[in-house]
Amino acid sequence: MPDPLRPSLDAAALDEAGLDEVGRGCLFGPVFAAAVVLPPQSVEPLQRLGLRDSKALTARRREALVPLIVSRASGWALGQATAAEIDRFGIRLATERAMHRALQKLPHPPRHLLVDGALPLRGWGGDQSTVVHGDSLCPSIAAASILAKQYRDRLIVTIASRYPGYGLERHMGYGTAQHREALLRLGPTPLHRHTFLRRLFS
Repeated sequence: MPDPLRPSLDAAALDEAGLDEVGRGCLFGPVFAAAVVLPPQSVEPLQRLGLRDSKALTARRREALVPLIVSRASGWALGQATAAEIDRFGIRLATERAMHRALQKLPHPPRHLLVDGALPLRGWGGDQSTVVHGDSLCPSIAAASILAKQYRDRLIVTIASRYPGYGLERHMGYGTAQHREALLRLGPTPLHRHTFLRRLFS
């Protein structure tokens, strides 16, 4: 898997970037965002290879698509915001921080953003459009969802060995029954989003 700290440096066709986040609803760990610029000639080949909403793909298929997306993108980058930032600023602002961090890593600012969902990216000075269900409708957003999902999952699996007993490597920090039971039994770790756990511990 390519190094997420070394995004593509191809400055050509940095025109329209798809932007998506992963992990917004988790109880543990950071929220990730990815920005991906796909040149028009890359869209159809990637769709033939299976590019679609990351939630409609198996983990193995997403993993196989990562190097294909990276090799065909004009630009791509990742950003994240920590659990501590989520607790301090709230999930929307923390998610926007992750998105801005991804965009800042692109070689050049894109002319236009396609943002997944109904909420615009605050603080972005350029043009943007929100696209509800964008990861199903826009190839660049779909590509961003796959990169964000795979790199976040990879990080959570690595972290899971530091916090055994929570099953993080299986649920990736989402609030499954197994995760909630482990929290009640073991208590939260420093990487849990403590503001998300108030109802569980009330």
